[in-house]
Amino acid sequence: MSAEPTPRGDAILSDRLKAAGRAALAPVINVLAAAGVTPNAVTVSGLVLVVAASLLIWQHELLLGAIFLAVGAALDAVDGGLARAQGGGTPFGAFLDSTLDRTGEAVAYIGIVAYWLGATLNPVPPVMLAVLALSGSFMVSYSRARAEAAGFTASNGLAPRTERLVILVAGLAIAGLGTFIALPIAMAVIATLAWATVAQRIWFVRKQAAAAADLTPIGQDKEI
Repeated sequence: MSAEPTPRGDAILSDRLKAAGRAALAPVINVLAAAGVTPNAVTVSGLVLVVAASLLIWQHELLLGAIFLAVGAALDAVDGGLARAQGGGTPFGAFLDSTLDRTGEAVAYIGIVAYWLGATLNPVPPVMLAVLALSGSFMVSYSRARAEAAGFTASNGLAPRTERLVILVAGLAIAGLGTFIALPIAMAVIATLAWATVAQRIWFVRKQAAAAADLTPIGQDKEI
């Protein structure tokens, strides 16, 4: 199946800004490479920091939790750069990175839900926002994986993982400074953008399938 190049310019954060972030992490990557630290060790360390962030959020330490989450998320960029600096990653390393990314995302939201269950008289509305945000985030990842398994590309969209993490960290940090409404607002924004991204990817894959004359008739889709 042929696939046209994936548009990248529709994400909230520009490629130039993301490139600047990766450049800022280059000294850290160089130090770790010189020390012989493996990318997989960095990946696991990032998850450990996210678990710590989740526990801090649960204990109402929102600002400190945001800091731990930001550092843990930054390590996700470091492990990829470190793999390239050491001659390229391995299939297992890519699998581990992707799996622990999803695990970390779930763990962070578990901490937020636990926080709301203990801090809010009526936790149902904010918890539902968190469920919508997390399920949308997972579907963003799944839509790309499923598209690539079918021979298409689907890395486009408003809110890939980096954008969602920036919004989440910002919401936690602002809430930690006393503006507690910032966290449910962040959840609502993430949920809206994540599901919009899923819709964008479905549409983009449909265009690729149509171009390849490979559209399945409506009503004949297989369950997956």
